[in-house]
Amino acid sequence: MKTICGLDCGECGMREQGQCKGCVETGGQPFGGTCMIAVCCGEKGCINCGKSFEAPCRIKEQLIAEFNALGIGDMGEVTNLYALVGSFVNLAYTLPGGQSVRFWEDGRVYLGNQLPKKNSERCYGLLADENYLLVCEYGEGGSDAEIIVYKKRGR
Repeated sequence: MKTICGLDCGECGMREQGQCKGCVETGGQPFGGTCMIAVCCGEKGCINCGKSFEAPCRIKEQLIAEFNALGIGDMGEVTNLYALVGSFVNLAYTLPGGQSVRFWEDGRVYLGNQLPKKNSERCYGLLADENYLLVCEYGEGGSDAEIIVYKKRGR
């Protein structure tokens, strides 16, 4: 399956299920919203460094460094980020006043990862776009999600 950024989406079943409309076919909007990787990468690779997303990509390296710089003690080192569709990672968070909020768009593609929380059965979820970083903590299946860090990126 041809993509704008060079990412191999051939093993993803979302296309066969009709959820993904294709990267090239939709101009980098396979789920209806923009894909931050497609925005960064063109036919010749990343606009910042000329490499495909699978090669050492500047945006991916920069986000990894930003996540690691947060210094969250019981979170392991971030070594990779993956393309994640918002509908899978757009968890609801309950604010202190009881309001439930979501920060992401279901149809966009973001960069993120899941890391185990040291000495715990909970996980850290990491997600980023061009403007924001989010680190949350949650239980099995995204239950009981709590915001650890949500901040505007200081590029």
